[in-house]
Amino acid sequence: MDTLALKILFMVGFIAAWAIRTPYQKRDKQTKRLAARLVLRERVLFVLIYVGMVILPLIYVFSPWLSPADYHSSLWAGYLGAIFFAISLWLLWRSHHDLGRNWSPTLEIREGHTFVSSGIYQKIRHPMYAAFWLWCVAQALLLPNWVAGLAGMISFGIMYVLRISNEEQMMLQHFGEEYKAYMQRTKRLIPYLF
Repeated sequence: MDTLALKILFMVGFIAAWAIRTPYQKRDKQTKRLAARLVLRERVLFVLIYVGMVILPLIYVFSPWLSPADYHSSLWAGYLGAIFFAISLWLLWRSHHDLGRNWSPTLEIREGHTFVSSGIYQKIRHPMYAAFWLWCVAQALLLPNWVAGLAGMISFGIMYVLRISNEEQMMLQHFGEEYKAYMQRTKRLIPYLF
């Protein structure tokens, strides 16, 4: 697959992800927050994610600025990247759909926040994080550039490591034993493995 085809595949997935998320972001702005955690750190992490998963990939797709970091990609990488992105998009949509009004981009409890353990959440505690991990792998496979391709994994990896324990602690504090029991019967990212 040539670089243009890989860029087009990436942009199709990128636009689809934004289309999935946008209605939930609009609804999120209308919901009253009851408790938020680590607000400054959350903002810094979102800037990091934005750079690694939006700005650098778009610079790579639409300009030659990052071309000194290009490398040759094999045909299988493009196909595998497209498959990972497709799975990521389905998981992103499903997790947003199942959370409904409970979704928030930051660590916070909302007015009317309910505990969701149905749908995709029956097997995976954090399917949205799993979706973003798959997106990052797809980005690395579809953008054969050491900077733009790996930026998503690095930025999201930092965010995930710094955020996941705080998120689970917040859920435990708010939902107590119900969430503790849920943690014992589900896996964090990949059912039956991790």
